[in-house]
Amino acid sequence: MANIFGASEILEFAIRIEENGETFYREMSKKLKQKEFKDLFGYLTDEEIKHRKTFEEMLSKIESYQPSESYPGEYFAYLRAYADEHIFTKEKKGSLMAKKIKTAKEAIDFAIGIELDSILYYLEAKNLVPLHEREVINKIVEEERNHYLKLYNIKKGV
Repeated sequence: MANIFGASEILEFAIRIEENGETFYREMSKKLKQKEFKDLFGYLTDEEIKHRKTFEEMLSKIESYQPSESYPGEYFAYLRAYADEHIFTKEKKGSLMAKKIKTAKEAIDFAIGIELDSILYYLEAKNLVPLHEREVINKIVEEERNHYLKLYNIKKGV
């Protein structure tokens, strides 16, 4: 199988996914009335920011990939759109879901689903990168697993 994506592209997806998650958590923190859930979603917002920064740092340390483009930024615009359409689809977009969700339990359930979708995406995408770049993807998966476990443990108490 040909290597279709490099780790840099996968990291671009990760950054976009974390930005969408940050939007969702921030909106839920504003929306929910109970202090404990405001604090929880504020914490999760901070976690998404940390994840995004981690991925941006990882991106700065690996080879840059410059695909042929019709115009500057075309390919990475495609990658951001792909993350929006397949991880945060129009129906699952963070800002839209924050408006639809009414309870903390619904918010946690949605967040768990997104984390699982992200983990599955990264595990599949790992097969598309050269062997020497797979450790970068493993680090992303580990970050997402940790986030999922935090949400799962919180859900048990809701």
